[in-house]
Amino acid sequence: MTGPLVPFREIVLKVHSRCDLACDHCYVYEAADQSWRNQPRAVSDDVISRTAARLAEHARRHALPSVSVILHGGEPLLAGPDRLRRVCEELTAAVAPVAALDLRIHTNGVLLGPRYLDLFAEFGVKVGISLDGDRAANDRHRRFADGRSSHPHVLAAVGLLQQDRYRPLFLGLLCTVDIANDPVAVHDALVALDPPRIDYLLPHATWQAPPVRPQGAAAPYADWLLAVFDRWEERGRPVPVRLFESVLSTLHGGPSLTESLGLAPTDIVVVETDGTLEQVDSLKSAYEGAAATGFTVFQDDLDAVAAHPGVRARQRGLAGVGDACRRCPVVRSCGGGHYTHRYRAGTGFDNPSVYCPDLMALIRGIESRTPAPELPDVPQLLASALELNRTLLARLHTELDGRGGAEWAALWELTTAVDGAGLDTVLAHPYARTWLLAALGALREGRPEAMAKAHRLGAYTAAAAVRDGARLAVPVSWSDGLLHLPTLGALRLGAPGTAGRAEVHADRHGFRVRHASGERHIAHPAEPAPHWHPVRRPGRADAPVLEDLDPYRDCFAGPVLPRLGPRRAQAWGSEVARARARLAATVPRLAAAGALTTLTPLAGGTGPVVGRHGFGALGLPAGLMGEPLAVALLRGSRRAALRALLDVEDVYDMDGAWQHPSPWGPLPVSRLLAETYEGVAVAAYGGAARALAELGRALDALERAAELTVTGRRLVSTVRREWEEASREC
Repeated sequence: MTGPLVPFREIVLKVHSRCDLACDHCYVYEAADQSWRNQPRAVSDDVISRTAARLAEHARRHALPSVSVILHGGEPLLAGPDRLRRVCEELTAAVAPVAALDLRIHTNGVLLGPRYLDLFAEFGVKVGISLDGDRAANDRHRRFADGRSSHPHVLAAVGLLQQDRYRPLFLGLLCTVDIANDPVAVHDALVALDPPRIDYLLPHATWQAPPVRPQGAAAPYADWLLAVFDRWEERGRPVPVRLFESVLSTLHGGPSLTESLGLAPTDIVVVETDGTLEQVDSLKSAYEGAAATGFTVFQDDLDAVAAHPGVRARQRGLAGVGDACRRCPVVRSCGGGHYTHRYRAGTGFDNPSVYCPDLMALIRGIESRTPAPELPDVPQLLASALELNRTLLARLHTELDGRGGAEWAALWELTTAVDGAGLDTVLAHPYARTWLLAALGALREGRPEAMAKAHRLGAYTAAAAVRDGARLAVPVSWSDGLLHLPTLGALRLGAPGTAGRAEVHADRHGFRVRHASGERHIAHPAEPAPHWHPVRRPGRADAPVLEDLDPYRDCFAGPVLPRLGPRRAQAWGSEVARARARLAATVPRLAAAGALTTLTPLAGGTGPVVGRHGFGALGLPAGLMGEPLAVALLRGSRRAALRALLDVEDVYDMDGAWQHPSPWGPLPVSRLLAETYEGVAVAAYGGAARALAELGRALDALERAAELTVTGRRLVSTVRREWEEASREC
């Protein structure tokens, strides 16, 4: 594997190699690898100090902000409080000056008492406890060697962690699934203990040593976990459950939250009690030596382990799973399952998980139980666009962080004074997004024009004051001879190429502009006046604005036209009105009514262009007329609506990971979705049966696409219904 090393952010330090329980499902003592027999019982002082030094060195080299160390075993409490204190002291002394240190311990809880917990409180060690449910469930596997129950001891440990002084240390409960246990009883018993989190773990198994499956059961582990999920939902999700939250996260485009699912690269290394460095412990379930690397903390740094082929194989994401998994629609959520569970003699780990049917059924089951909310309609998308622009404005103010001086502070105070309907209107303008992104970019890159771009806020504040009739005086800058007030128009104050400062005085009857050469009064901002060029809306009142004034409209791939003359603007507006009428009569549900608020004429091109701006703006070649114009408006409205949806929802993940077959050749999911979303509307408008047939195959590919989130699948389902309706009408 090529590419940069993935640094380790988590170390599992074995502080003791033996255990005081004899759990018959333990992957350390009961699995294929029996190397524990050759390990020292307790970690030595030398191993502790070398491990601490190696971790500090690794964190410094890779500039890691934080690292986690999990104290493990065997049973780590067998190391005793004095040895555990030495571990905590050494790690803290070495690592804390370099990176934040997150110390944890995973224990069966049998020996946990105040002496340990006081030590853990001193060093902030979080405690995770293994518990398989109620007494009947726990005693099925977690017993002492003489057969005695461990359950009362574990409950006592959990009781201590529930005390106020120790509660901050409680990390959660780890439960290994056994399908012989009652899932609801297990879950209720764990929830009753009020843990901060529950982890349900599939028992480690491989194709050589497969999990127990009752005869005739297709996916018994999924059935068990879905019963728990239903109970969890029924009770209002009273406790976080990491397995379920991970699936829900990936279904909605987020990251995996557990090592056992998802495609995130592994970043865990294990230090045995003798100082040997190994891969994750669960590999011991595969075969003797599966976790070995040949490295030790005495001779090798952690980068050597990170470069080990076995470690790198688990950092390849999608490329690291087999062909069958790469073609699977749920691979983004399951990630091929736990790496260990893929092992088969002869083919190694290049296989689906031995739990593949269960993972498929679990993910599909959770998906069907948690459908995506309805897709936002146009008014909701417009509201979301406004909210995003407001967020960007707040970020601009935050990032200035006092650098704007008294001038910015005064301008910000004026802006907050007009924070109402008028400011909403001007900030909702699509090219406000272009300005805000340009200002933020210039500020972050330290460009000299950054402050000038930021101070364009004055024009927005002045326009808002005019719209609200607020009696305010707002200082503004003008350039190229024009004072531009967003959503209102532009006032000629000088010759092209000149610039200066002015003051806009809003009142109940328009506004006045005072500048170095005098004062001008605009009584009716919506009407033309000497030197005043208002924004125009040719056609009906609900027609898109003809925006050929805004200085930030130049955000398309090609050049924009200067302001159109009155006759040309009127003619173009009439053509747009006729095209919109044809769309409304032919495909009213597909034209995304209201999605286009602003049309900007382009100097060339053959079709619509969505630029780097907010929702509602479209660049259109000014020469388009008739049917080409109608098709361009239809494509543009669909394109604008999809772009706005992508601003507020995760529709797909891992774009570009696959190329999907389509009528336009192999495409990544983003292009396939965009072309299909537009194509169905255009084919429906034109009654193109052949094109609709091809689009049906594109929809088939989308429905199989693993990259789609729950929201993406909802969108594809909506397009499928549109396609079916159009196909019937053809």
